[in-house]
Parts: sequence; C-alpha cells; structure tokens
Amino acid sequence: MTTRKVSGFLSATAAVLLGVSTFISLNARQSTGQPAQSFALTDLSDLTVTGGKAEAVEYRGRKAVRLTTQSEEGVFAFLKGIQIQDGTIEADIAMKATTPPGVRMPGFIGIAFRARTDASHYDMFYLRPGNSHSENQAMRNHSVQYIAAPGFDWYKLRREWPWVYESYADLQPEAWTKMKIEVHGRTAKLYVNGSDTPSLIVNGLRGEDLQGSVALWGYPGEEAYFSNLKFVPAKAEAVTNGGEASGTWDVKFASDYGAYEGSMELHRAGNEVQGRWSGAFGQDQPVSGTWRNGYVELAFSGTWPGEKPAPMVATMAGWIDGDSANGRMKVEGRADGQWTALRKK
Repeated sequence: MTTRKVSGFLSATAAVLLGVSTFISLNARQSTGQPAQSFALTDLSDLTVTGGKAEAVEYRGRKAVRLTTQSEEGVFAFLKGIQIQDGTIEADIAMKATTPPGVRMPGFIGIAFRARTDASHYDMFYLRPGNSHSENQAMRNHSVQYIAAPGFDWYKLRREWPWVYESYADLQPEAWTKMKIEVHGRTAKLYVNGSDTPSLIVNGLRGEDLQGSVALWGYPGEEAYFSNLKFVPAKAEAVTNGGEASGTWDVKFASDYGAYEGSMELHRAGNEVQGRWSGAFGQDQPVSGTWRNGYVELAFSGTWPGEKPAPMVATMAGWIDGDSANGRMKVEGRADGQWTALRKK
C-alpha cells in the first residue's frame, strides 16, 4: 500500500471514529440533557479528593491517577461535573498491594456512583483481584462486590444474603482491568475485561439516593490506579423514593425451590411497619419490619409446607414504587429468590 493510500485510510478511520463519538455524545445529550464526558486522568484537575492522597503518575506504560490512603474508610476521588442517575461508567483500573510479604491482601479498588461528595451516601462496585485465583472456591466467589453506604457494607450483605451481592470474575492483580458499570433505575450491572456478560447484577440497589456524583475509590495497604474514564448518561427510569408501605399487597415469591404466593396487609407508623401475612407458609402470621424512604425490610414466621411441615422464618427486602414492589426474599435454610407485589385497590 502506498504512503498516500495509508494516509487516506488513516484519515478515513479517524473521521469514522470522530463521527461515532459525536453521535454518542449528541444522543446522550438529547435523551438526558447531559453530554457524554471523558476524563483521561493524566492529572488531578478533574478530581476532588477526600480521605487520602491523589498523584499523577505513570503505571504500566500509561499515565494515570494513583490513590493512596491510611483511612479505613478508603480514599474517594470525585469527578468534577458528573451527576449520574442512569447511565454507563467505564474506566481502566489497576491495583498494587503494598502490604508486607506474608500479609494477605486481596486488593480493594472500585467506583462509587450516585454518591454524595462527603462520601456519606453512595452505591459502589469494587474488585478484589487477589481473590480471583485463590485455591479456595468460596474466596474466588468474593472477587467482585457491591456495597452501599450507609448501612450495607460487605459483611452485612454477605451474612444476610450470601452470594447475591458478590461473585467470581477472572482478574489479574497489578494489571490493567477494564471496568464498566451500567445503572438503570434500581438495577446496576458490573462488567469486567470488556465482556458482554455482566459479572454481577444487582436488582434493588440499596443506596438511598437516585442521583449523585461518581468517585474513584482505593483502600489502605495498596496503590489504586485509574485511567481513561468515560461517562455516558441515559434517560432516567421513572422511579421515585418515598413509596408508601401501608395497604394490602398480593405477593409472589419466585424461589430456587418453587413458587409461592400470599397476601400482606401492612401498616406504617414512621419507620416501623407492622402487618399480617396469609397464604403459603400460614394464615394471619404477624409481620414486622422497617421502612426507609420507600425501602422496606420485613420478616414473619410460619410453617414450611410439605410432607414434614416445620417452623420457618421468611425475610424480605426491597423497594416500593407506587403500587408495585419487588426485592429479595428468603426462607432461612430452605429457599431464596425474588419477590414481587402489587397493591390491591
């Protein structure tokens, strides 16, 4: 191929890429009022840092931002000018452990979204690259994690809902990893390494805010690196907080053991919820729980059906949106799945 042909080919390719980028940006602006945004993260000009230190460095052949901290809460670097309700966040990330030899350090590096700039409220996905190649399968299943603040750290979510808010992903410590987060309404999906299949899906985000900032996050005992962050906003789904729990609800429980149905009559007084369950698992069973801005956690006792009926405890957690609700439900030691409900009128 001649020099002239090569030059023409490269010019045409650049024009196509520019056209695609312009189309994506215009489409994002038309649907949300916000443009798509890109942050090279070659310096600190686009960041506001709390809880640690940020530096412009070079790591494994590329310019990047490095975060370090001594705080047990981690270091947050907020991207200036981003407000996300729904949309897609993509970035290249890497972590390098700095703990002494022999001290276990799986690594903790992630991205927070819908975050308040004082780091008091947020949803977050983070990676534990060191767990990915463990010989312990349970540890491997802790490779990627979802948490929300306040009130829903990894320990609470793992103890109450095992395997639901974390999973396995093939990760390489100290190597660049592409991380993508898609947020739509009360659902978020995490993708790694350019895969079209999500490594973790969270239905019913636990964070209290529906809109907020985006922040890079690192942890003590490591260096966290970030490069090439892109944000593409999407049209926001029609969800609002503050859904009322009071009323009579038709409930369906789709579990890994089978399908069950029942009816709940609920009454709310402030943050407390009381009521009755009738249907599968028993009739007129007392229900108690809490309400937080439309998010509910409920529990009731009953009888597990079958040839050998036995006492059981059911737990439900989820969001109320208007006259519908959904979330996670489990019968301790027997069944786990998702519940949906419609308010009777």
